[in-house]
Amino acid sequence: MASIPSNPRTVEEIFKDYSARRAGIVRALTDDVDEFYGLCDPEKENLCLYGHSNETWEVNLPAEEVPPELPEPALGINFARDGMNRRDWLSLIAVHSDCWLLSVAFYLGARLNRNERKRLFSLVNDLPTVFEVVTERKPVREKTNAESGNKSRGSTKRYSDGQAKSNPKLADESYEEDEDEHSETLCGSCGGNYSADEFWIGCDICERWYHGKCVKITPAKAENIKQYKCPSCIKRGRQ
Repeated sequence: MASIPSNPRTVEEIFKDYSARRAGIVRALTDDVDEFYGLCDPEKENLCLYGHSNETWEVNLPAEEVPPELPEPALGINFARDGMNRRDWLSLIAVHSDCWLLSVAFYLGARLNRNERKRLFSLVNDLPTVFEVVTERKPVREKTNAESGNKSRGSTKRYSDGQAKSNPKLADESYEEDEDEHSETLCGSCGGNYSADEFWIGCDICERWYHGKCVKITPAKAENIKQYKCPSCIKRGRQ
């Protein structure tokens, strides 16, 4: 493993630091979970789970410095250990650890410009979260424009039978993947969950999905739309 500078500054250095800390925490909550569980004694004082930049982990008391050198992880993770289902407790710590890892990365990246911050988050977002690893959830993979035909070359519109119609390549395979790919998709207008038996339409600009009824688009009308632009993008004047 390449060495990580003690004070990461560039996007690549910060991402290496993030990845190493994440690896340590993942190890604590998976391979070393029995040892980790034993260290989190509810009878002890407030304890935190730290991931270090050398891919190790540590359960320890919070830093005494005020303010601390880096953002601190969730405090008192040991107190709830015996009052929760073990799997639920580990999942909760995983979520808090994801938050902490992001806070450290963006603390170190405070001096990055807008494009650099965007690139840093993109690198981070390509990795499964600690929560996804611990709960063995498969991250929802967004289809690329080439795969989904989501741009003007062939927008993929969803009809009431849940099948993608306008892109022949996807017509045979999208139905099987539809529920899994979009199980966590929310309507950009009403916030409702995706359902394969309802007509949905995707904005070719912002790539959000909408119930057809929420944006007043019917399947017949969608057939004649080469590039769909949602009301929000129209209002903002996006091209």
